[in-house]
Amino acid sequence: MNCSALLHMLIFSSVMGFCETNEKQATRQSTGLHQLNRKNSTRHRLKRGWIWTQFFVQEEVPAPQVIGQLKSDSDRGDNSIKYILTGEGAGELFHINEYTGKIQTLKRLDREEKAFYLLRGQAIDRRSNQPIEPESEFIIKVQDTNDNMPQFINEPYVASIPEMCPVGTTVVQVTATDADDPLYGNNAKLIYSVLQGEPYFSVEPKTGFVVTSWPNMDREAQESYQVIVQVKDMMGLSGGHSATTTVTVSLSDVNDNGPAFHHNLFTFAVAESAPVGTTVGRIMADDADVGVNARMNYSLEEAEGSDTFQIHTDPVTQEGVIVLAKPLDYETKRRFVMAAEAINDHIDTRFLSYNEFRDRTTLKIFVKDVDEPPVFLAQEYEWKIQENMAAGTTVGIVSARDWDVVNNPVRYYIDKGSDMKKEFRIDPDNGTITIVKALDRETSAWHNLTITAKETKQNNLFSSVLVFIKVLDVNDNAPQFLQSYHPFICEGVQSGELVQVISAVDQDDPPEGHHFYFSMVPEKHINPNFTLRDNQDNTASILTRRSSFTRQDRTQYLLPIVIMDSGSPALTSTPTLTIGVCSCNPNGHCPAGGVEAFALSMGLSIHTLIGILVSLLTLTEQLH
Repeated sequence: MNCSALLHMLIFSSVMGFCETNEKQATRQSTGLHQLNRKNSTRHRLKRGWIWTQFFVQEEVPAPQVIGQLKSDSDRGDNSIKYILTGEGAGELFHINEYTGKIQTLKRLDREEKAFYLLRGQAIDRRSNQPIEPESEFIIKVQDTNDNMPQFINEPYVASIPEMCPVGTTVVQVTATDADDPLYGNNAKLIYSVLQGEPYFSVEPKTGFVVTSWPNMDREAQESYQVIVQVKDMMGLSGGHSATTTVTVSLSDVNDNGPAFHHNLFTFAVAESAPVGTTVGRIMADDADVGVNARMNYSLEEAEGSDTFQIHTDPVTQEGVIVLAKPLDYETKRRFVMAAEAINDHIDTRFLSYNEFRDRTTLKIFVKDVDEPPVFLAQEYEWKIQENMAAGTTVGIVSARDWDVVNNPVRYYIDKGSDMKKEFRIDPDNGTITIVKALDRETSAWHNLTITAKETKQNNLFSSVLVFIKVLDVNDNAPQFLQSYHPFICEGVQSGELVQVISAVDQDDPPEGHHFYFSMVPEKHINPNFTLRDNQDNTASILTRRSSFTRQDRTQYLLPIVIMDSGSPALTSTPTLTIGVCSCNPNGHCPAGGVEAFALSMGLSIHTLIGILVSLLTLTEQLH
């Protein structure tokens, strides 16, 4: 027989003994009341005083079970009294023997379902059907047994604590309930303990607070724990009920690890032709922490040539990305050695010293040689040469060199598209540029050549450079009239009147600008008709020297003008100005607008000139 069955038998025996005691007390109470009534039979009958306050019944005891007995002191055992039971559960849960007044259960009772019942008892005379005793209320209380297991609430339990937290840090509180009566014995008195999770965790027996019990738990060693907590009723004594729950405890990260390079040396190679911005390589420092605690920045220690490279952190992989910051030249520097450092973004000196949050490694970067084209010693060339120099005159020399280790010889060429007139040639071996024929500044003041230097061996690589040649001016052009002048004078013009203002032009381009000098042609006698006045501003005025010009005397005059420039040596020209004589109207204007004078200067009459113009107009209309 197990302990639980034995406990039930003991409780049942106690209850039955209690009920028998109640029955004897009820009998004595009824007998006393009966004797009292007999002594006072001659007096007025008093109200019976049977008061039943409370009966007790053990829960979960099989029915039927006698709880107690109702009995009137008038009951003589002749079955003349009928006992009646009403109220909660009467006839369904509880039954009363109408002859003896004994009350028994009809069903097994559950205290957790209902802890007490309120009933009424009554004694009635069978013959008169009149109450012998007044109706009395009483309570049947269901006494608790340990028939419920404790149960955890608010499951599942999940908690997080920072790693390296001190002993005694609260993790979580687990809570269990027991449906048994907390006021009756120890049935609902709970005790907590740890079944799994020691020695790292413990639980406060009465409150259920789970706390740490191991110092410096390291997330990097173990990230989570499963703690099994047991709760037992009966104060943990044997024979009680128990339940378990699982608490999942995860350790959150703190920055208790610094970055660490697994290699003391990283070696990379990059071609000298790599453009700026090229990724040279990646380095990685591991950090056992996670999230923000594992973030780091990389830097390069200042050293000779370290500014040729830059390093930045890849935000996704946390790698240090080395990129090229300046052009490389294998022939100038073939190897770079520098130190790289990784340091945490967020430093927490509670766990490590400042220097433990950083680590260093060495970088070696080798420059790979690439066959490169020849390089001109200048980015561009600009020379000057005077016009009219003899063929074969040297303009200048270009020079290019192959800086590769093999140092291939180069040959020079003039791009045909830049010298379509073939005015220049270049020595293919030494780069000397000469003119093939004399240059004329007035035809072309600038010549732009493209010179190519090509390797004669290996890959025949080449490069080009621009050459700008300026042709300097030489005073090789005489001045001329600025335009074709057609001056006229009116008949009857007075002496000293202005006939024409003339100007000159020169194709040359002296550095200080043009300055022209005007004069009449030297003769033995002074010109009797006109005179010239140099205005000293590159213009000259032609004036009449006499009065009374008439067409009958002469229809035109030819006036040679000497124009001299300011070049060295100076050049002169003697263009002729044709001045016509016109029959002007009173206001001084030539009726034909100078056409008559022009016609006269050509040896044509005005009528002939008009006929020519009409013929031209007619021909034009026919062509259209």
